[in-house]
Amino acid sequence: MSDAFLSHAPEDASWATELASRLAAHGVRVFLDEWSLLPGDVVVHRLEAEIRDTANALALISPASVASPRAHEEYAALATAGARRDLRFIPLLLGDVTLPPFAANRIWRDFRDVGAQEYDAKVAELAAVILGRAPDPATGHADSLAAALPAPPRPLTPPDEPGVVLCYVPADAAYGQALAGQLRAAGLPTWSVGDLRPGDAHFWTIRQRLRYATAIVMLMSPQSQDSDDVTRMILEGLLHDRPFFPVLLHGDRNYHLAHTWYLDARDGRLPGPDELALLRRLHDARAAGRPLDAADVLPAPLARPPVRAVRIPAATSLDGLDHALRQGEWAHADLLTTSLLLEAAGRLDDGWLRARDARRLPPGVLTGIDALWSTHSHDRQGFTAQARTATVRGTRHAEFLALSVACGWRGSETDGVERSYREFTAAAGPGGRPGFYPTLRNPQNERFPDWYDQWTATVLATHLHLHHEGIVR
Repeated sequence: MSDAFLSHAPEDASWATELASRLAAHGVRVFLDEWSLLPGDVVVHRLEAEIRDTANALALISPASVASPRAHEEYAALATAGARRDLRFIPLLLGDVTLPPFAANRIWRDFRDVGAQEYDAKVAELAAVILGRAPDPATGHADSLAAALPAPPRPLTPPDEPGVVLCYVPADAAYGQALAGQLRAAGLPTWSVGDLRPGDAHFWTIRQRLRYATAIVMLMSPQSQDSDDVTRMILEGLLHDRPFFPVLLHGDRNYHLAHTWYLDARDGRLPGPDELALLRRLHDARAAGRPLDAADVLPAPLARPPVRAVRIPAATSLDGLDHALRQGEWAHADLLTTSLLLEAAGRLDDGWLRARDARRLPPGVLTGIDALWSTHSHDRQGFTAQARTATVRGTRHAEFLALSVACGWRGSETDGVERSYREFTAAAGPGGRPGFYPTLRNPQNERFPDWYDQWTATVLATHLHLHHEGIVR
């Protein structure tokens, strides 16, 4: 039985043969048409048997393969096998070609315009992955972090060992690798985005790890701030109520984590004993399934003056909200909406709004948010939809209770609301109960005793300003 099945278009046979030879030099047994098919073989049956039995599949994606019906048939068979069983399906890009959708949710490798030294490194990494060895960390994962497509529809099952998850962009990989080594040396089970291997289901794997993380270490830098991947990782962690341990490497703090304790590592230092002890407490509490103690989650004194969160242009934030709503990611869009309003009012670092703060909200931002929610939900969601069910006229708690019941945030005025943000949003259902969104709940605040009062104040302040500006009636 071969270690890897190499699929390619006939026009790419020379390149495929060279790759197979290089892999064979590393000890990989490759099934290649030109080598492996024997006289008398029934080609279809032999290929089916190899695809059924192999544990790894390499698919050359090239201009020739995109136009090749035979290559399409093999790719379809490999993708189906990868969805049904534990087959590592690794797309390899070759020539002037764009990654097709069927391969975009897999970790791929880019062989376009690579020099001899880089080519050898990529082949060595492939061989290590196929043979179950640890690849050289220097090969990284930068090729495929741009493939930010939705995860395949698979249930998120617990990993073998839930632990600390370390997230960073390729530009911060050197610090990320050093930090991962430090955490593991300290006895903390750690998974990082640098552990993604060719053939992994990209966002399914990341979401799985984030869903069951005991803590999320997020490296913050200008490059990570601009990364859609990082934004989705943060939103996924917030959705599942995972504790964050942000580390500031350069620039300003990520605006999604503005109201969170962070480690200032702009001098390049790794966490010290006190920070590692905090991370250990977070991990132990989550691993044991017990609530976090106040000492674990309250902001600690910072060695330097606080660094404010970066400000994001409203148009950019609205584009992100539009994308999340187009993808049907209601909870992600809800979190983006809250961050956008807090940023527009200059209250990111506080995490909630007072009436005088809401008066600073630009009408264009409010109407833009309302229009996006309304458009993507067929008028079922948004501030206007909420105002149709209950109109806020004052700042009394009774006003908030009436709106909460009308929006489905609680069953009646005597009922409480779900303490977990994920359970809270799950009550809306897949399409969102009419008027449920946006909720303006900030999961970062919910580790503090007065989170409910802050949420109430934010909702009432926003709705009163909407009414004052004539955006809702």
